[in-house]
Amino acid sequence: MMGIKTILVSQPKPQGDKSPYFDLADKYNIKIDFRSFIHVEGIDAQEFRTQKIDLSEHSAVILTSKTAVDHYFRIAEEMRFSVPDSMKYFCISEAIAYYLQKYVAYRKRKIFHGRQTIVDLVDTLKKHKKENFLLPCTDILRDKIPATLIENSINYTKAILYRTVASDLSDLENVSYDMLVFYSPGGIESLLKNFPDFRQDKTVIAAFGPTTANAIVNNRLRLDLHAPQPNAPSMTGAIENFVKKEK
Repeated sequence: MMGIKTILVSQPKPQGDKSPYFDLADKYNIKIDFRSFIHVEGIDAQEFRTQKIDLSEHSAVILTSKTAVDHYFRIAEEMRFSVPDSMKYFCISEAIAYYLQKYVAYRKRKIFHGRQTIVDLVDTLKKHKKENFLLPCTDILRDKIPATLIENSINYTKAILYRTVASDLSDLENVSYDMLVFYSPGGIESLLKNFPDFRQDKTVIAAFGPTTANAIVNNRLRLDLHAPQPNAPSMTGAIENFVKKEK
């Protein structure tokens, strides 16, 4: 290893002027680029119909992301379903609850939220067990969410409204980086779909989270850096520790 001079982060560039990545780049004179390896595509009304879900049969919606919010209202419009004012919304976080204002008037009595995870929302969901819940989601929904709902006997229907697909990375074919940083298994899949003959060689591969780390190993790539760790809870902290060792 001759030191890390260039890094590609498989996520969109952070908005604004403040980011730990920007600080890292300035502190160690590293060129850090950002590029989404995956993107979201909504399914159309025709494909949604194959799931045989009647939106009107659901009196409440569980929303786990802003993307889920957007696609719920998009598919409702495409299906010509007028979302009733009586609809109850259960959001995984306060930020998602506030995001709902883009589509509905914010009424606290009909919008509920947890702190950050589906587990935080369970007690509130239990208080409304009579509701018939709809869970708008992606095709690669984390097992933790449905498992938690089933465990707590929440009556819900999973509605796949969007999917995560590989982005076109052909413009990166002749570009090389000292380090690649991944935050999801989808990013690894996109790398190998775009570059089936990819050879890691001396390229450092970093992963955030256990599922991403497993995807790297399962695809027979070398996992050089893994976060979070006790001494580095963030990806940028783990990268900084790695860079210091290489200097």
